[in-house]
Amino acid sequence: MKTTFFLSCFIVVGAFLLKKNNAIHNTSVVTYKVSKSKKTNSNPIGAVRIIIDKSDYELHVYDSEGWYATYPVVFGNDPMQDKKVEGDRYTPEGTFKIVNKKPHAKWSRFLLLDYPNQETMKKFNQRKQRGEIPKNATPGGGVGIHGTWAHDDFIVDRYKNWTLGCISLKNTDVQDLYSYIPMNTSVTIRK
Repeated sequence: MKTTFFLSCFIVVGAFLLKKNNAIHNTSVVTYKVSKSKKTNSNPIGAVRIIIDKSDYELHVYDSEGWYATYPVVFGNDPMQDKKVEGDRYTPEGTFKIVNKKPHAKWSRFLLLDYPNQETMKKFNQRKQRGEIPKNATPGGGVGIHGTWAHDDFIVDRYKNWTLGCISLKNTDVQDLYSYIPMNTSVTIRK
């Protein structure tokens, strides 16, 4: 009888500890963000602008009537850092324009931003003068908005910052965005 009682207690306590240990080490909780829009079958009305919130992992589209759509996004390394130099893998902050649009073999669609522009070059040169970055550093380029590798939309769902400094959307979302965003659209990237 004592053996049965001891064995029962051992099994219950062991199961409790195992469950608690698994809960502590289970860091793969996945939260999914979905695209939201007020869109019907119509395109945006009037001038369009994009605001990208790094802290919220969201790209917002506004037209002349206000909010139009929101898409989940991911970035380069630590999204709370502003791009300083070529190769740092940070996503730049500031106001940009879309200067090119094209289909992309790896990432579905690509909307190129005018980075570096006058605003970001001013910050870059100030950082050089203060000694924050090496004198021979360059600002980099080729920053844009694009999709993911084929079948890798889960990267966006899981907030995996994987780019070299670009903004990445799910492929269906970047295709949707690409279909109605005109050239020279203003893009503001902020914390």
